[in-house]
Amino acid sequence: MKGSVDRILTTHAGSLPHPADLLAMGPSRDETAYAARVRRAVADVVRRQAETGLDVVADGEMSKPSFITYVTERLSGFEPSAEPGALPWAGSKEAKAFPEFYEPTLRQSPNAAAPRFVCTGPVRYVGHGRVQTDIDNLKAALAGLRVEEAFIPAIAPSNVEGRQKNTYYKTDEEYLFAIAEAMHEEYRAIVEAGFLLQIDDPRLVTYYILNPRSTVAECRTWAEVRVEALNHALRGIPRERVRFHTCYSINMGPRVYDMELKDVVDLILHVHAGAYSFEAANPRHEHEWRVWERVTLPEGALLVPGVITQSTVLVEHPELVAERIVRFAGVVGRERVVAGADCGFASFAGSTEIHPSIVWAKLASLTAGARIASQRLWGR
Repeated sequence: MKGSVDRILTTHAGSLPHPADLLAMGPSRDETAYAARVRRAVADVVRRQAETGLDVVADGEMSKPSFITYVTERLSGFEPSAEPGALPWAGSKEAKAFPEFYEPTLRQSPNAAAPRFVCTGPVRYVGHGRVQTDIDNLKAALAGLRVEEAFIPAIAPSNVEGRQKNTYYKTDEEYLFAIAEAMHEEYRAIVEAGFLLQIDDPRLVTYYILNPRSTVAECRTWAEVRVEALNHALRGIPRERVRFHTCYSINMGPRVYDMELKDVVDLILHVHAGAYSFEAANPRHEHEWRVWERVTLPEGALLVPGVITQSTVLVEHPELVAERIVRFAGVVGRERVVAGADCGFASFAGSTEIHPSIVWAKLASLTAGARIASQRLWGR
């Protein structure tokens, strides 16, 4: 993938707000009309990214109900659960620390109404048609636009494992690697189509938060196996075509238990990827840019630090964005930094925490800040 050769390139974390009329097309929708509306939504969101000045763009995940649950439409072996699933954050360290905030917030989340699934049979990839539609829609949307590159996000195996209960496989590890084997087909299809593949893996760092009695050491042991499974799913795919994204998932919420970057950075860098996207703009993590002073990046690898965040509706000033970029450039070199966002802005379709107008204002500030940083770093 492209580095910042003569200026700081810009990108984001994948998910963007969906149009209201697309969201209004519910389960009883006309599938032909829905497919056509998704195509138009992808064309619109890609054009707007280009107009905003973003260099590495995506389809905004317009076809997906969420960046995780979309896979139940693409994997066999899952059936709707007869039991209502608890929201993962309901028993988290954060929810227990701030119950007055999280209990009403979680009840109102669009994720609360999302259907739950359970694994009852062999997991196989059956989403070839759906991923091809995503590929075709993005290719059509890019026609005539000037951008540097484009990517398509796909979920990491451990997040599928964590969301869908297993009742079929004998062990968690057997279940995990079956998912990895299946997701390999989606990953390969995206790369073979000429796009960058972004792996979304918030669970790698949120497992610690979600399990109230977990320790850092226990989470590292757990994470080592999940990274191994992900690398199995990425086998044969050139690492320079893969972006790895991890984040802490919560948008508007108090956070005091996030796993610290210093405790997991070595495992992140063990992922077979050519770029690493992570939270670096919100107040729990902005100081962690110094971690990269003590870390050796894999040869040729890029950093995609978040220099704007989904965790506040405040729109970052371009000068602040530039300062954040320059910090990272000073540590790893300007050519190895691509300016990004902490997390997606619409993890679940219908998310209302950040109004679309604010999202686009933040992205505009991102590109403006990158221009300022480029002037400082290249002198032009």
